[in-house]
Amino acid sequence: MAGIAEDGEEAVIMFKAFLVKPKVILMDHRMPEKTGLEATEEILDLDKKVKIIFVSADVSIKEEALSIGAFSFWVKPFTIDALIHEINRAIESYPLNN
Repeated sequence: MAGIAEDGEEAVIMFKAFLVKPKVILMDHRMPEKTGLEATEEILDLDKKVKIIFVSADVSIKEEALSIGAFSFWVKPFTIDALIHEINRAIESYPLNN
């Protein structure tokens, strides 16, 4: 399953609407309506197992993103190979019983 949200509010709405929840979400921070931090908190309140990988140029929010439960934080720019490796690492860490 895949989806692209235009902002944090849409990300939360999409997550709620998925019948089968995604295991990994790539989340940016600076978005209209709701920031990536706000959306991450709401999504993790709904499902603690989902792995949220922050991808942002705003390094100032790295510690906060990690402290609220983000799986990892990647500062833009990065290579697609590095991102794929991180997505695989997140999938491998997902609980096996789900």
